Amino acid sequence: MKNPRDILKKPLITEKSMDLVGENKYTFIVDLNANKIEIKKAVEELFKVKVEKVHTIRYKGRMKRVRGRLGRTPDYKKAIVTLKEGNKIEIFEGV
Repeated sequence: MKNPRDILKKPLITEKSMDLVGENKYTFIVDLNANKIEIKKAVEELFKVKVEKVHTIRYKGRMKRVRGRLGRTPDYKKAIVTLKEGNKIEIFEGV
């Protein structure tokens, strides 16, 4: 199995994701090649919580123009993790 820190890249903290914390849902940027089972195991191992569901969304990078040249922002994958009742992740509480 991959290292859990390689699967979960960083938490995604936006207004919408902070509203989801009230519903016991937490949002992370994850590795493009990670599947739902790997994401679930990584969250459970790193944060010592029980995961109920995992939803994933893949985003294509957008076209950007820098100094007259076309480029593309990187592709990324977002995971919305629903925890079982009574569990919570502390890093989202302090924000």
